[in-house]
Amino acid sequence: MGRIDYDIKNKSFHQVYLLFGSESYMRIGYTHALVKALVPDEDTMNFNKYEGEDVQEKDVISQAETMPFFADRRVILLEDTGFFAKSANDLADYVKKIPDYLVMIFSERKVDKRSRLYKAVSSAGIAEEYGEQSEDVLIRFIMNKIAKDKKKIKRSTMTRLLQLTSTDMTNINNETDKLLAYVMSPDRPTAGRDPDEITPADLDAILTPELTDRIFDMVRAVASHEQKKALNLYYDLLALKEAPMKILSLLSREYMQMYHVKELSAAGKAPWEIAGKVGMPQFAVRRSLEISRQYGRGELRAILEDFAATEEDVKTGRLGDRLAVEMLIIRYSSSKRAGAGK
Repeated sequence: MGRIDYDIKNKSFHQVYLLFGSESYMRIGYTHALVKALVPDEDTMNFNKYEGEDVQEKDVISQAETMPFFADRRVILLEDTGFFAKSANDLADYVKKIPDYLVMIFSERKVDKRSRLYKAVSSAGIAEEYGEQSEDVLIRFIMNKIAKDKKKIKRSTMTRLLQLTSTDMTNINNETDKLLAYVMSPDRPTAGRDPDEITPADLDAILTPELTDRIFDMVRAVASHEQKKALNLYYDLLALKEAPMKILSLLSREYMQMYHVKELSAAGKAPWEIAGKVGMPQFAVRRSLEISRQYGRGELRAILEDFAATEEDVKTGRLGDRLAVEMLIIRYSSSKRAGAGK
């Protein structure tokens, strides 16, 4: 149980909270849970909300100095103010001597842990970070949603679902809701299979692949010498208005990750250890390792160098961006790849 869960369950609250990090689904969810636990539904007099980077410290402090009206506490919620990424010394000083009747809740995507305000909040209350969640957490999250509707899913299908939705929990939540709605639809084909089981065919019918998943499919096609498939995937992305240089950047990232996981695997690291070192979910590490077996380390280095040189050629006008990426795909999806090495 997390510290905020504990406070809500025991109705024993700190006077200042900071919820921060890139995982907005959890951060926003816990922010709302805190507000709900602290503020009665009918109390609009003792709750104030400030949002955005135009919020002024003096306005917040002025409101904070207002005593609660026929209540034990006043609650102030501040969302995405940017106070933790800039100088907010007045608030930092105020937090150190926060009045007994006041609870302040900060919910921020970005935070500088070196800032005076962060240190003041960490000292006076609770600072909880919500970053990218592990594969096990994401699987439990999806399983709980599926179980509530009394549906079933195999582990392999679950892995495919994560590949299609990435690790963003807001996207996972929305896409799983769409999937469940489809599975319970009378129009869904169920002949010859358990109607309560979610299958890969259901995923393909309803979920739209994320850009990163399309890129990985392209990498897989290139590594398998499926040139026509790789080019068709590229043209599909262009038709969706994706910029060639963005596609090249994402390809470079995939090959760089492939290089790193191959190096770590060669050093005897297990997939879960690699995931922690390179900041990737375990399922992404496993699929990257699978493709990396088709390359030597020298070959991966040569490909990355070629990608960098191609980017420079585009920037200096020696090559057009669309043609440059197309040439790379053709070169490395041919039956005899350039740049082979151990």
